[in-house]
Amino acid sequence: MIQGLVREAGNRSKVAVSTNDDSIDPVGTCIGPRSSRVNAIIQELAGEKIDVVRYSDNLCEYVTAALAPATVLQVEQVDMRSFCVTVPEDQLSLAIGREGQNARLAARLISGKVDIKAAARV
Repeated sequence: MIQGLVREAGNRSKVAVSTNDDSIDPVGTCIGPRSSRVNAIIQELAGEKIDVVRYSDNLCEYVTAALAPATVLQVEQVDMRSFCVTVPEDQLSLAIGREGQNARLAARLISGKVDIKAAARV
């Protein structure tokens, strides 16, 4: 099932998917064998990038998935739909994305606010 979809036309889309059957991988099913399903859609959208992520009712897990492909170290829920996310220092630019695109799409996907910071060096 598609649980959420956000798009910046011509650039990137994020799609959150889920399933009721634990034996099915919803992300793998949407991407298809050798990326055949998602590549057909990418071709129709003239090369637009598509991130397929796993939906979760656990908002912290959902935020982590929404920020893919960045690695998330910690998610702290500030209030109902506001999160503070910590990523490794070398992943900060990936988590934010070009001109803030990845963070912006993730925030829209979860219908909330995402603040991203780099982990402090030890």
